[in-house]
Amino acid sequence: MGVAESLRQGRSVITERPALVLLALAGAALFVDLLVRLFVLPASNGGVAISSFATLLLDGLVLGLVYGLAGVGLSMTYSILNFANFSHGDLVTSGAFFGWVTTWLITGLGTASAGALFLLGGGGGLTVGDLDLSIVKTPLAILLGMVVAAGGTLLLSLFIDRVVYKRMRNQSGIALLIASIGVALALRYLIAFIWQTGSLSTTAVNDVESFPVFLVDGTINVDVHEITLIVAAIALMLGVHVLLQNTKLGKAMRAMADNEDLARVTGIPTERIITYTWAIGGGLAGISGYLIALNTGVLRFNLGWVLLLLIFAAVILGGIGSIYGAMGGGLVIGLAEQLSLVWIPSEFTTVAAFGVMILVLLFKPSGLFSGVTVA
Repeated sequence: MGVAESLRQGRSVITERPALVLLALAGAALFVDLLVRLFVLPASNGGVAISSFATLLLDGLVLGLVYGLAGVGLSMTYSILNFANFSHGDLVTSGAFFGWVTTWLITGLGTASAGALFLLGGGGGLTVGDLDLSIVKTPLAILLGMVVAAGGTLLLSLFIDRVVYKRMRNQSGIALLIASIGVALALRYLIAFIWQTGSLSTTAVNDVESFPVFLVDGTINVDVHEITLIVAAIALMLGVHVLLQNTKLGKAMRAMADNEDLARVTGIPTERIITYTWAIGGGLAGISGYLIALNTGVLRFNLGWVLLLLIFAAVILGGIGSIYGAMGGGLVIGLAEQLSLVWIPSEFTTVAAFGVMILVLLFKPSGLFSGVTVA
C-alpha cells in the first residue's frame, strides 16, 4: 500500500509540476557531471582537480558571507521601513573608505604626510608596499579601521535618515526608492571627487600570509585576510541573531516589522526603532565594505554600486524582509557564482548567479525563507 501510494504521488508530481521534475533532472545531471569531472576525467579533457574545486568553494563562501552581511542591513531596512534602499551599496563603499583611511593614517602617520595617507596614496609618492599592511603585521590598525568603518557608516546613515528619509516617512515606497537613488549618486560622486575614480590599493595582496591546506591532489592556500573575513562575518551574523532573539530591542524590531500600527499602539517607540535599524544596517554595511577591500586589496569609488545587484539578488532569493534569508541567499549566490566556473567562463558567472535566483523564485516566489521576516 505504501509503495502504491508513493507511485501515485510521483505520477501526480510529474503530471502537475513537470517543470519542477525537469529542474530536478537537470540538477542531478549537473551533479553527476561534476563527479565525473572530479574523479574520472583528466584535467586536459575537462576534468577538475579536487584542490581547484575546494578553492572555488572557499571563494564562494567568502563572497557569500560578504553578500549576506551586506544584505542583512538592506533586508532590515525593507522589512521595517518598507522600501528598497538603493543607496545601500554606496554606504558599503563609504564604510570601506572610512575604515581604510583610518587604517592608513594609523599605520603611516609619522612616516608619510597625512594628505597622502588620507588619499590612500592617490596623490602619488606613496604605495601600499610602503606600509606593509596585514592583519598579522598591523592588527591594531586593521581592527580600528573596522570599528571606524562601522561607526562612520552608522553615523552617515543616521544623518541621511534625518536629512532625507525622515521627512518622507509618509511617502510611498516609490518616492523613497527614487530618493535613495539620489542619495546613492550624491555619495558615489562625492567619494569620486575626493579619491578620484581609479583603483586604490589597500593591502599588498601578494605578501599576505597564508596557510596551506593539503588535499588528495594538491593544496589550497587560505590567507589570513580570508580567515579574518569569514570569522568577522560569522560573528556579526550570530550577533544579529542574538540581538533579534534575546533582547527587548530585537523583539520590538520584530513586532514593528510584523505590524507597525499595532506596535505603535502597544507603546513601542517606533521612531527610535527606525533609528536603531539605520544604525545597525549602516554599521554592517560599512564593515562589509571594509572586509571586501581587505580581502581583494583594491578599493574603488563604485565598489558598492557594482555589488548592489548581487546583494539585492541575495536578499530577494532568501526572501526579502528576512534577515536569515539575506544570510542564506548570500551564501547561495556566492557559491553559485564561483562553482559555475566549473562549466562556464568567468565572464558569465554573474549570469549564473542570477539564473539560480530566477529558477528558485519560479518555484518559490517568496524566497527560500518566505514567511520569516526580521527574525
